Amino acid sequence: MRVNSNTKARTRAAAALTVAALAAGATAGAGPATAQPKAAPAPAAAPAACSAAYRIEQKLSSGTTWRMCWRYDGKAGLVLENISYQPKGEPKQIKVLNSARLGQIHVPYDDGNIEYDDLTGFDFAQGLMNLAPSECPGGTIKSVKVPDSWNEDPNVKGLCTTTRSRGHAYRMQGDTANKVFQAEGKDLLVYTVNQVGWYEYMTEWRFQDDGAITMNVGATGSLSWDDYDAGDGRGWPIGKGASAKSTSHSHNAFWRLDFALDGSTKNKVEQYDSTVAAPVRGQRAPTTKTTRTKVSKELAGDSKNYRWWRMVSATGKNKDGHARSYEIVPGPTTKYPGRSYTKHDLYVTQYNKCELFASHNPGNCGAGAGKSVDKWVNGQALTHPVMWMNIGFHHIARDEDQQPMPVHWQGFSIAPRDVTAMNPLTPAELGWQNGHWQPRG
Repeated sequence: MRVNSNTKARTRAAAALTVAALAAGATAGAGPATAQPKAAPAPAAAPAACSAAYRIEQKLSSGTTWRMCWRYDGKAGLVLENISYQPKGEPKQIKVLNSARLGQIHVPYDDGNIEYDDLTGFDFAQGLMNLAPSECPGGTIKSVKVPDSWNEDPNVKGLCTTTRSRGHAYRMQGDTANKVFQAEGKDLLVYTVNQVGWYEYMTEWRFQDDGAITMNVGATGSLSWDDYDAGDGRGWPIGKGASAKSTSHSHNAFWRLDFALDGSTKNKVEQYDSTVAAPVRGQRAPTTKTTRTKVSKELAGDSKNYRWWRMVSATGKNKDGHARSYEIVPGPTTKYPGRSYTKHDLYVTQYNKCELFASHNPGNCGAGAGKSVDKWVNGQALTHPVMWMNIGFHHIARDEDQQPMPVHWQGFSIAPRDVTAMNPLTPAELGWQNGHWQPRG
């Protein structure tokens, strides 16, 4: 929630988030961290060659190496670019994304009196917070020069890169009790904290050693004490009795992903839908049929039971000869029907360098182009698809939200599908068991 119009004028203090809050709330799991080399303080914009100051490179203990560049945008905040990874057994890096960034955080209040577009309208980027070393255990805190900063010092120690364990990556005992194959999964964690009014948004990116990428936004900080007015007439009582009620509201978070699988932007989009039919005479169980739809034009898509999408490489194949792709894995969501741009879960648009924010896009994209992502879905052929994911959360406050407010997370993942011929974490002893194998005598 917001304080008032004077929010921008006050000096930003260091974030007081605890390591325990970060670890307890993380969608992908948290655990021990391992150190990585310190990087020099960096200015705001990354040069095209991505010098060392803007480079993030981490070889995880399981053998996978992630590489990417970073820069800091005056509205979107942290932007990650040229993202690739190299699992064990692969001769070179496999590029996944040209860029990954937030596309908007839209916050409408239930009483209809106000709504915010935090990235384009409420100085999200300018609210970058300093991080204490304890918030980035075993990692590196990079210095960021915040564009258009209204602080006396625009340099903020605000970008953490570290590693985390996420728990079991796999466990397999097989047919005998002779040996158990199991391993802990490792993640590269990249995150920032941005303060907007009373809220502090934790924007985290988790790059897993199996090739998956998880994107989360966690809202924490504080409830606004001067907003206990039950303006919606239905707010939740906070404190003793029922006289003070916190106004309910939504957080609709958008992400913008520009894929470049195997270095090419000519990716293909596919939608899969399955139907389950009751058993007929002679069948022992229901049957399930899955159909593929090639998405050749821009799409406004809705998640539903037995539906999923994937982005397919136009040029790359794995060692089995299968086209590399990434499957879209939406997280839990409460879809907000109040605005046209929040009525769908996933948008796929044809690339346009002007189309950067899902709502109240500040750029002039041409006559009749519109200012929101739903207006950009107008039948163009997809030769360079850009994916937008919308994940909503309806926040009805509770007593436990004070004080401070526990992190509530929203996000989604993209998972490799046929990027490698086998699980990139496969132990060497099992490497021969690819495809239809038979036990060795």
